[in-house]
Amino acid sequence: MDKDTITLLQSKAREIRSHVLKMVYKAQSGHIGGSFSEADIIATLYYHILKLNPQKPKWDGRDRFVLSKGHACPALYAVLAMKGYYGLEELDTLRQYGSLLQGHPVIKTPGIDMTSGSLGVGFASAVGIALDEKIAKRDDYQVYTILGDGELNEGIVWEAAQTANKYRLNNLVAIVDRNKIQNDGRSDDIMPVEPIDKKFEAFGWKTLKIDGHNMEEIVSALETARNYQEGPVCIIAYTIKGKGVSFMEDDYYWHGKAPNQEQFEQAMKELQGGAA
Repeated sequence: MDKDTITLLQSKAREIRSHVLKMVYKAQSGHIGGSFSEADIIATLYYHILKLNPQKPKWDGRDRFVLSKGHACPALYAVLAMKGYYGLEELDTLRQYGSLLQGHPVIKTPGIDMTSGSLGVGFASAVGIALDEKIAKRDDYQVYTILGDGELNEGIVWEAAQTANKYRLNNLVAIVDRNKIQNDGRSDDIMPVEPIDKKFEAFGWKTLKIDGHNMEEIVSALETARNYQEGPVCIIAYTIKGKGVSFMEDDYYWHGKAPNQEQFEQAMKELQGGAA
């Protein structure tokens, strides 16, 4: 992987985090922690992996992306604005009545392929989208989805996982944002989910484990998954909730909390300093 590409992706991830912070602060509502933990993955998908055309959001040949952990949509909204699906000024309308950018993704928003937010449903939808491509055989596209680790508590995830295996969906890549924290505390205290890799393997998936903040590992895993032809792939990305801001990192308080002015200023200072 060339250094210029890695530097670009790191820069885009910091930009995503900065936009997320501004959006949630202005709205005084939203999910910072999980948006920050997935930012490096989102940046890599949209600036290196996905086949897209922002000028034609519904282009049939595009790759599809479903954010199954829909509450972490500020990161997705940020990258879509950065790519030109709508203006950056739209980010100031997060969670406002009538805005394109609601508290969970909705399909009316340019660049959103599926409404999501009810945990597990987005993943099941991604399986359905991948299956549709296989049945129709009309376009050659990949389907990517990001799940939260707490989301793995939902039974629909495992029903969909076995469906993906049955139909050998080699056009499907699932990424688990393994930040170890959910709304009410540490995910392993609420409902242990390990061994995630062995569970997906038992359902017939190829699994990869990576540091979800290491760009080289993210790129390598996504490229490996894209080229794997035997069936669906699950990438387990070990991440840090609130990554990039010292007082937010690994603290479930910041799952769905908006900062006050002092916290916002300190967080922005850290992000602008490059600590992402």
